[in-house]
Amino acid sequence: MVMVSLSVLLGVFSAATGTWMATAEGNTAELGAAALVLPDAPAGAGAGAGTDLAGGQVQTTKQAEPPAPAPVPTTSSAAPTPTETSPAPEQTKSETPTPTTKPAARLAPSVAAQVLTLVNDERAKAGCKPLAEESHLTKAAQDYSDQMSAENFFSHNSPDGTTFDQRIKNAGYAKPGAENIAKGQTSAAQVMEAWMNSEGHRANILNCTLTKLGVGVTTKGWYWVQDFGY
Repeated sequence: MVMVSLSVLLGVFSAATGTWMATAEGNTAELGAAALVLPDAPAGAGAGAGTDLAGGQVQTTKQAEPPAPAPVPTTSSAAPTPTETSPAPEQTKSETPTPTTKPAARLAPSVAAQVLTLVNDERAKAGCKPLAEESHLTKAAQDYSDQMSAENFFSHNSPDGTTFDQRIKNAGYAKPGAENIAKGQTSAAQVMEAWMNSEGHRANILNCTLTKLGVGVTTKGWYWVQDFGY
């Protein structure tokens, strides 16, 4: 049995200093969540704040027409009976091979794509619109999971003090929203289960005002990063 302990980091805005501060709950680093509400963010964050679900399109195909019935043979179209002097020629086997069909191979989605799918499944249950993958957020998330793996640390703050929102802006995305991190889970399903069982991480995933997501995963040490944006 693997014991997993949680550490939740939440971003708090200080009106006095005009800066974001991190507060911590717990004392071990297996999971981490950070969130901030931008001054110009729309109101109504959290599960159930949005109720419009993304519409889908159903593709239909034209029903095939039934084949024409085979003609009924008549007595005048019967084949002549062969005689001893003119034996019927032996039937030869066709040398043309019978064609075979195989189902097309399905490519498994990437682990990051699996995480995005699972996130949107949970958001749909809560009445939130799905998040769209965003390339700048994906770069920020992947670069950070790689950095934590290479430098063997686990925190929302880089060793040089850079915060998650600064990293997202440095990657080219102007409106950072939140970040979830995790370490040690070896599949998309495992990390999503861990995040959904933690209040802070679940709140980020089910924040209906967020619209974009980038996911990073590094298998050396299994570091995971979700970077959300408005």
